Amino acid sequence: MEWYPRHRRDLPWRHTRDPYAIWLSEVILQQTRVKQGLPYYLDFISSYPTVQDLAAAPEDEVLRHWQGLGYYSRARNMHHTAQQVVREYGGQFPTTYTGLLQLRGVGQYTAAAIASFAFDEQVAVLDGNVFRVLARVFGLTQDIAVPASRKVFQQLADTHIPADQPAEFNQAIMEFGAIQCTPAKPDCLFCPLQSQCFAFQHGMVSELPVKSKAKAARTRHFHYLVLRHADTVYMRKRGPKDIWEGLYDFHLQETDTAELPAAELLAAVEALGGQLDTSRAEEPTQALRHVLSHQKVEAKFHPVWLREPLPAQALAAAGLNAFSRSQAEELPKPILIANYIDKLIR
Repeated sequence: MEWYPRHRRDLPWRHTRDPYAIWLSEVILQQTRVKQGLPYYLDFISSYPTVQDLAAAPEDEVLRHWQGLGYYSRARNMHHTAQQVVREYGGQFPTTYTGLLQLRGVGQYTAAAIASFAFDEQVAVLDGNVFRVLARVFGLTQDIAVPASRKVFQQLADTHIPADQPAEFNQAIMEFGAIQCTPAKPDCLFCPLQSQCFAFQHGMVSELPVKSKAKAARTRHFHYLVLRHADTVYMRKRGPKDIWEGLYDFHLQETDTAELPAAELLAAVEALGGQLDTSRAEEPTQALRHVLSHQKVEAKFHPVWLREPLPAQALAAAGLNAFSRSQAEELPKPILIANYIDKLIR
């Protein structure tokens, strides 16, 4: 607790007790570094100052603000949660840990963070930083990737959180893990807990916490047909039960290999009722890799110029819509698609 006032970073969500602002920051910072998440937080809190503002916004607009942050299900859940708070709670967040758990997309960590930071409830927060600090200081060898281990860490954290300063304690241990007791190259030499740290005393700093490796990510081969006619580009909104739900991309041919034969490309265009404008032929891009948490996407973009606009019936069947470049720029898109449009579509 003495370490925290001298070393804490000056972050905007630490200057408020507003549960909405705290919740917003926690959702954005899940699986995201502070440096990357801070501009998004400032953008969201400026664009949607209250939970009512966020709830009333169109989903496409919310996804557009989220673009580039990844894990887009967080944005959709955040939007739905805002609507739930307005609809079921009159725009006021529940004030207890158990009450907060009733909100969509709010798990144990987020509920504990809001309950302690906004309402001073004595409940310990467990995130990756806290797991690491507790494992090293107390020599806990339970695998933190196993859900059953959470109970052990939670009980330990709950025994140490002070009743009079729960918010300060939670902020302190999270910050300590973020900038002092880091995953790689922790600053053990100048650590105030050095004499009490089991891992340091037993030469186990690099071994704790124990975390089993996740399954190897599978690779998917995406071949995007960038269908264009005059100033029009054809795009579609991705459906559920796959990555990037609700975001826009181009007509997709997914294959088992890194190549798309010319005959297959031509057949795909003809199936849409399109005719190639061979006078404007362009080479496909090199494969661009986009790494997600559970899979890798190898994407190639195949520019396809058309002699005539695609027929309406074919567009409807393929879920495609016609957009101008400026309209396409405003659509919510995976960063892979956004970068392609920004750099290569002229």
